[in-house]
Amino acid sequence: MPDSVPFLAPESRLSPGAGGFSCHALSLALSLLCSFILLLSPAQASESLKLTSWNMDWLTLRPASDHTLPPDAPTRTATDFAALRHQAHRLHSDILAFEEVDSLAAAQLVFPQDEYDLYITPDPIPQKVGLAIRRTAGLSVTVNPEITALNIPQPGHHHPLRGGMDVTLRKGASSLRLLIVHLKTGCWAQPLAARKRACSLLYQQFHVIEDWILDRVDDGTPFAILGDFNRRLTPADPLMQNLQNDASLTLTTAGFTSPCRRSGDLFIDHILLGNQARDWFIPGSLRVMLLRNVAQGLTLSDHCPVSVQIRLP
Repeated sequence: MPDSVPFLAPESRLSPGAGGFSCHALSLALSLLCSFILLLSPAQASESLKLTSWNMDWLTLRPASDHTLPPDAPTRTATDFAALRHQAHRLHSDILAFEEVDSLAAAQLVFPQDEYDLYITPDPIPQKVGLAIRRTAGLSVTVNPEITALNIPQPGHHHPLRGGMDVTLRKGASSLRLLIVHLKTGCWAQPLAARKRACSLLYQQFHVIEDWILDRVDDGTPFAILGDFNRRLTPADPLMQNLQNDASLTLTTAGFTSPCRRSGDLFIDHILLGNQARDWFIPGSLRVMLLRNVAQGLTLSDHCPVSVQIRLP
């Protein structure tokens, strides 16, 4: 059986007056059947790539007393790292963007070097973004200059923002440009006019992403933007609409709620696809791998891995 939940409650089911339950149930059943066939079919699995974002919740080897860590940062034991490594094995992702990882050494305890090639931003902070590429995926990787404009200065604040990882993947004649982000927290759904510092910073970061998207429109490269957006993006969100004004995008989490924490929560971890990559998206492939059914007392992550499948031409 699949390890991930194929899911989820459509967002429209949460709206007053939303109807059509029998149609939804039928479409969900068909989606489950198709997804199960997709996961079991060797031919299809060999042609597709699994693309994942996973915030790993202050994954670090530093001691709890380290002044760069907040008091509530989790301290992992060897048993915790073994459990995380097991979850990564279950996830079996080909392209995995990770957030809140301190170092390659910490990442290697979850993604073994004999299975993954690992990349991480050079930011001098304990919350970096990075990338794990499964070696059997047959992808070549070019790391482009970091998007440091996302790391907006915050004078007087202890924890700086994170830069974005910009990577080009190639397989055969196909290429995919990735932007991996971990954006400012604290502006989950507030309107653009909200007088809130977190919203001001997040809006500035979205302008940086808009500029990156416009460059991709100019060069015509298929692209994906993925990571922890710290924003409950929907097609109606003004920030998402601003991005859509620059290019046609597929927000793969649109219309679904996440089962990761509380029932009915909207996603804050997203995968956006643009240019030809929109045509590569396999409909119905959105998955969330739950981490709650593991042994009690383990410290894994406060985020669940979010995945989609794409099929390169």
